[in-house]
Amino acid sequence: MTSVLTDLKPDPTDLHVTEGSGWSGRTWLLLVVLGGALFLDGLDISMVGVALPSIGEDLGMSPAGLQWIVSGYVLGYGGFLLLGGRAADLLGRRSVFLIAVGAFGVASVVSAFLSNDLALIGLRFFKGVAAAFTVPAGLSIITTTFAEGPARNRAFSVYTVCGASGFSMGLVFGGILTELGWRMTFLLPGPAALLLLFVGLKVVPRAARQTSSLKHFDLLGAFTSTASLLVLVYAVVEAPTRGWDNPATWALLVTSALLAVVFVVVELRHEHPLVRLGILRSASVVHANLAGAVMFGGYVAFQFVVTLYLQNALGWSPMAMALGFLPAGILVVASAVKMGSVLERFDTRLVIAAGLASFATGYALFLRVTPDMGYANFLLPTMLLLGLGFALCFPAINAQATSGVADHEQGLASGLVNTSVQIGGAVMLAVISAVIGAGSGVTEKDTLLPGMTTAIQIIVALTVVGLLGTLAVIGLRRPSGVESTP
Repeated sequence: MTSVLTDLKPDPTDLHVTEGSGWSGRTWLLLVVLGGALFLDGLDISMVGVALPSIGEDLGMSPAGLQWIVSGYVLGYGGFLLLGGRAADLLGRRSVFLIAVGAFGVASVVSAFLSNDLALIGLRFFKGVAAAFTVPAGLSIITTTFAEGPARNRAFSVYTVCGASGFSMGLVFGGILTELGWRMTFLLPGPAALLLLFVGLKVVPRAARQTSSLKHFDLLGAFTSTASLLVLVYAVVEAPTRGWDNPATWALLVTSALLAVVFVVVELRHEHPLVRLGILRSASVVHANLAGAVMFGGYVAFQFVVTLYLQNALGWSPMAMALGFLPAGILVVASAVKMGSVLERFDTRLVIAAGLASFATGYALFLRVTPDMGYANFLLPTMLLLGLGFALCFPAINAQATSGVADHEQGLASGLVNTSVQIGGAVMLAVISAVIGAGSGVTEKDTLLPGMTTAIQIIVALTVVGLLGTLAVIGLRRPSGVESTP
């Protein structure tokens, strides 16, 4: 492996893979590195979720404290994605990506040896920030390396496999590693990330160095946008505990809105804005961001409800629950090789509509559930439909969100769509947590969770709204190009 990598020194400029050009070994290794980072992101989230009960028992953390093991990551990730995307554009995609991957790996190793709950939560926040810089930088490397069209669609298909595989396999790995000790779930991503860093140093291409100074970096815009998102995510994470009618919750939401207004004003006046608001003039980009929020928001909320139902009401073990969700991930992996050709043949809006329809049908089928139903009847059909929904939506949303965007704004476009996905998940999860009374559980086995039917109905309604919005966008038939600045 080392001898092969030695000959793969990065070119002084970006690779440019076009339709009809063969994919070299270096091109495939580049995709392994970029997709591997996304794989570790999904792996880390799902593994830690499975290990939470063991962490609480070992460190004596309350359920409220355990929530922050997950929420800390969400705060770092959702709050810094826009900044990460802009940093990739201004400071260099390669540098930002590799530094963030290395930081993620080191934080993983250190966190495995911590026994202080606050320090552990702090490192989870730090890892979320690292992922916030890794994901948009990696996605923008794909969009600037692979020409728009068949080559990029094929690359997105591989990227989709990595993300879905990481999340689904993380559930399985989390169940296995938790048996050995919860610290193993924190440790595993570390060496893997450092290996990706080593390979990435050899294969990630260098872009032409950009001339930038402090005046090119919109510091006030970076502060207000990040602060607005941080406050918003914090508000919705805490709302189920404090209550949506609590004055503190509303104060946080108002503060977030005011910071967002200040951010817009700053962006309109700054010579080099963090987010060029003109990118939002494209109905295609706006639609991709909204569809991403609906897709991930619905799925995260649904997984939360079903996880509680399987473990608290039906008494399933973490391993059994993980295996129950596995068919969705397997379907995504199995179909990914065909998604490139699907995106070549069909408008991305049509593919997104089909994916959201699959999600909505899968959620609706779960409304039939009763405690005495077998897995093949109540969960398997839903998992297969959700897997199909992911296989269709994820690559189509990413392709549409970056299509027609100039190379120097690919990091911005990538950061925007990932921010929408993450914030959508955080907001919907908080709403559904409040509906089912998170933390109250159930007192008897073989019963439905309190408010479970209502929660699923809300998820179905959200997804149907997203589907109807997509159909409306298809009906408009507007051009999908994005006005770009030189």
